[in-house]
Order: sequence, then structure tokens, then C-alpha cells
Amino acid sequence: MEEARAYEELRVGFTAAVSHELRTPLARLLALIDSAALPGADRDALLAQAREEVEEMNELVDDVLFLSELESGREVVALGSTPALPVLEQVHDRLADSAERADVSIVLDASPDVVLPLRRRMLYVIVENLAENAIRYAGPGTTLTTRARDGVLEANDDGRGIEGEDLPRLFERFYRGDRARASRGTGLGLAIVKHIVTSAGGEVHATGGPGRGLQVRCTFPAP
Repeated sequence: MEEARAYEELRVGFTAAVSHELRTPLARLLALIDSAALPGADRDALLAQAREEVEEMNELVDDVLFLSELESGREVVALGSTPALPVLEQVHDRLADSAERADVSIVLDASPDVVLPLRRRMLYVIVENLAENAIRYAGPGTTLTTRARDGVLEANDDGRGIEGEDLPRLFERFYRGDRARASRGTGLGLAIVKHIVTSAGGEVHATGGPGRGLQVRCTFPAP
């Protein structure tokens, strides 16, 4: 009964959080639609902004569904092993334009023989979320180094860093520090990272501070 009650509280809280996170882009979308109806409105610009809001909501729904799949056991996390370097390179190529716009340089550090004990999709999701987190929040002029070693995956940036009180809550769903609240993002990326890593039997830790960047280290058990 206690487990059932705890699960129900978690479910209700998660549903409320999702509803809250969707309400903000919905409100902005409605405001843009109302603005487009005004005389002399720049409809092309408003349409572009509306598209951004829809894309943000779509990203949130995708993340929620993916997290739900992980928790329901429908996604087998640690089934097989994956060479790390090709995945790092694929994520780097996909995010190259976003990183350039944010003035964030991405450096890869992995030898071709490094293999991590994850399905390829799961490894891709981890690397992508860690990189996107740095691109969104680390600040211009930052260098992000994504490093893979046997049993270890790291994403270390030398950006603006994170406040000490935010660090323990970094992997909570929908949690954002004061600076991050001003940026777009679902607030689920690092929560998904932690869920995948722990589901694979690993651990994830974050260190850093104001002006000292953010360092995220994922460690996995030996095969």
C-alpha cells in the first residue's frame, strides 16, 4: 500500500509538472496568434515565433514519452555495447550549427576502440542531451570536451558554471536554475541522462561552480 501510494503521488506530481511546462509555450503561442490578427502585424515573423513554440512543445512531449518508455521497461538500456567515437561524431555533426550560433566549441576525445555497455540509441541520447545542455546554458566562448574511456563518458565545459545550490538538483525532472529558466529547453534532458545511466547499472555525478564550468561524469560497470 505504501509503494502504491508513493507511486500515485509521483504520477500526480509528474502529470502536474508536465501540464505546467506545456502551459507556458501554449500561452505564448496564443499571444502570437492574437498579435497576428492585429492590423499591420508582421505575420511572417510571428509565424516563425509560433513555429518555435510548437517545436518546443513537441520536444517536451517527445522527452516525456521517452522517459515513460524507460520507466515502463519498454526500452532495454544495456542490451549490447556500442563503439563510442562514431556516436560522438554523429552528435557533433548534428549540433554543429546550434553550437556555432551559441559560440560553443565541441572537442571530442575518444579512441576508436572505446566501447560503452549501452545500446546505440541510448548512448546517442546521453551524448546529445549532455551536449545540448552545454550549448544552451554554458555561455558564449565555452569549450565543451566530450570524452569517452572504457566504462566512462564525460562532458566537461569551461563555461559560466552553476550555482552551488543548483548542483544537487541538476538531474531532477523539470528543474532549472535561475539562469536556465530564461533559456529554452524541456528541463528533462539531464533527468533522462541519469535514468539511462542508472538503468544500465552505472552512476552519474556532476561537479562545478560559478565560473568553473560544469563537469558531468557517467561511469558504467565493467562487462
